Amino acid sequence: MATTSFGVNDALAVKLWSKTLEVEALKYTDIAPLIGDDAGSIIHRKNETSKGPGDRVTFGLRMQLSGAGFTENQLAEGNGEALTIYSDSLVINELGHVVGVKAEGTIDQQRVPFNLREEARDGLADWYAKRYSVAFFNQVCGYTPQTDVRFTGLQATIAPSTTRIIRQSSRASDDLLTSADVFTIDLIDKAKEMATTATPRIRPINVSGDDSGGSRRDYNKTLTDKYVMYINDYQVTDLRRSTSTGQWLDIQKAAMMGGQTTGNPIYTGALGEYNGVILRKSFDITLGVSAAGAAVASTARAVLLGGQAACMAFGQKDSPGKYRWNEELFDHKRRLEVSAWTIHGIKKSQFNSTDYGVIVVSTYAAAHT
Repeated sequence: MATTSFGVNDALAVKLWSKTLEVEALKYTDIAPLIGDDAGSIIHRKNETSKGPGDRVTFGLRMQLSGAGFTENQLAEGNGEALTIYSDSLVINELGHVVGVKAEGTIDQQRVPFNLREEARDGLADWYAKRYSVAFFNQVCGYTPQTDVRFTGLQATIAPSTTRIIRQSSRASDDLLTSADVFTIDLIDKAKEMATTATPRIRPINVSGDDSGGSRRDYNKTLTDKYVMYINDYQVTDLRRSTSTGQWLDIQKAAMMGGQTTGNPIYTGALGEYNGVILRKSFDITLGVSAAGAAVASTARAVLLGGQAACMAFGQKDSPGKYRWNEELFDHKRRLEVSAWTIHGIKKSQFNSTDYGVIVVSTYAAAHT
């Protein structure tokens, strides 16, 4: 009986594996639910560079009008207000990796019960998932000690704006945080207050209030405004260990048990919800940064995120698979190298030199013994 198969370097297999890589890479990163194609998404995926040439996309923000306007017996002519528009830009570049394995038909492949070529693909998917997450948090946390752009979305990080950072106990810098300055629930209230009173206001995201799932806006459904906050594992433990009235218990009361409140993917794996802020955790939350710009051990920078907190873009030939896949055989076809690369970029949004959708919350955070 004849069997159709796709071997190494088959043109169709290459395209298929490239598309599979994209699905797997995004599925395994915990920031996947944040990515969307509209400005209401926390990570706004810009499509300009995927539709045409260019390595930079520039986008603008129009500030709200503040003039008093006019009324009866007042002149309208000559009393117009000028628009105030700020801009930001996102650069894209190449990022890839190579995995070397022994080819089919070698003793190495014979010795193991799994396919080394498939393991190479899965390894690259894991690598991209981790790199996207690391780059995103380096950007939104303003982790300036990391200067290698391969770990920062292929562009330099920018320190948090002075009006967009909160430190436990009102410490002047992250290096002044002490073991008493752990994460507590009141910091969520403070971060939300800062977001809602900021100029411009940090926009919450609209979440549907049913179990239908999806992130699209449907006006036949109830929509509620939410922020998302990421904290690291040590900060989660500090919250759980708090026995004061109104601390972790309040979060647990609002936890999404059994998916009762919404099917939106942002809630998937969430710790709970408090004061309109969905709490999620990530091990890729960065360390704090000293006044001198160095990493500070035993600290962490939680982040409250609103709409368009960051932007992401891909190159024009990196769609729909978004990844280029290549396989090369060497040493008389005994060794196989599998590579994948893409053109993309990730950046925190800033307008008028101010963080647009991010509030950083720095606390002491260390392993508990």
